[in-house]
Amino acid sequence: MKKKILCIIGTRPEVIKMAPVIRMLRTAPDFDVSVLASGQHREMLIPLIDWFELSVDGDLRVMTENQTLSDLTARLMQAFQQKLDAVRPDLVLAQGDTTTVMCAALSCFYRNIAFGHVEAGLRTFDIRNPFPEEFNRVAVTRLAQLHFCPTQRSLDNVLAEHINATAAHLTGNTVVDALQFTLGKLGTQQARRFDHDILLTAHRRENFGAPLADICGALIDLCTEFPELKVLYPVHPNPNVRGTVQRLLAGHPQITLEQPLDYPDLVAAMRQAKLILTDSGGIQEEAPAMSKPVLVLRTVTERPEAAEMGVARVIGTARATIVDETRRLLLDAGHYAAMARGGSPYGDGHAAQRILDIIRAYLRTADS
Repeated sequence: MKKKILCIIGTRPEVIKMAPVIRMLRTAPDFDVSVLASGQHREMLIPLIDWFELSVDGDLRVMTENQTLSDLTARLMQAFQQKLDAVRPDLVLAQGDTTTVMCAALSCFYRNIAFGHVEAGLRTFDIRNPFPEEFNRVAVTRLAQLHFCPTQRSLDNVLAEHINATAAHLTGNTVVDALQFTLGKLGTQQARRFDHDILLTAHRRENFGAPLADICGALIDLCTEFPELKVLYPVHPNPNVRGTVQRLLAGHPQITLEQPLDYPDLVAAMRQAKLILTDSGGIQEEAPAMSKPVLVLRTVTERPEAAEMGVARVIGTARATIVDETRRLLLDAGHYAAMARGGSPYGDGHAAQRILDIIRAYLRTADS
């Protein structure tokens, strides 16, 4: 009998990081693999699913406009209950720290279904920063039976929470697998060309309001100081982001506001940029692998390894700080070279294979 594995995706980053795992699992003749989308980023998922040559077997369609986290959680729990009762998988897999992942893990716990957590062990140790992600990943660690940790630090974090050492595994981050797949595919076709010096992505919930306004103000200051500077900003569709950005930046001659980029276009934009400003988690992992300096627009990061290597720098969202740190990269060639030397502490591109091997061993042991 083939073992049933249900892979859950909700947001765009989850598709990117789960794609290598799904593709690898589907090569295994002893697994029956299905993919369920929660629908958190439905419009943004379709191009990614096509790019990674995946298929989705179901969509929970849980999103409504401007719903609260409580509404989303309630809708996800009800939807997962029905789906898990119908599918009855031997193992459920999900990646990261979204509400989709937390609800999937809790639903599995209620039904005594094994749950595997891809990218386990990231921590800021501040339960409200990032919000609600830090709570979600701490909760998932308590609920999961398999923990696939991207770095030694994340493995140490999981073990420090009294998780059985046989359940926690150092695999590397699947984002490197996805990036290598994408760079290889871009090498065989014409990549989109952009005209920018700085790539900005900023969309996190904790940056809504005044922090995002400060980020936009810093861009205006930099463009005033450097009249030739060009900025590319793919703007997240969340109205809390788009409203602020359109009000402050629309029409600026040096700033191009784009719709969210498909993943291959985003990789191309990272590769073509001189430097990157971001509050994204995934870009902190991807950009160093392409030798691009990263200024992290957050007060704390659960991915400190790149900062410790000196290829990323956590600078917060204060307007003057963003200007100062960006100016230094633009004017100080030695400082730029030190941050642009490349190298990633996040993996070698073989994380998905390791996850497959661990899952196979786990399910065989469960049968014995």
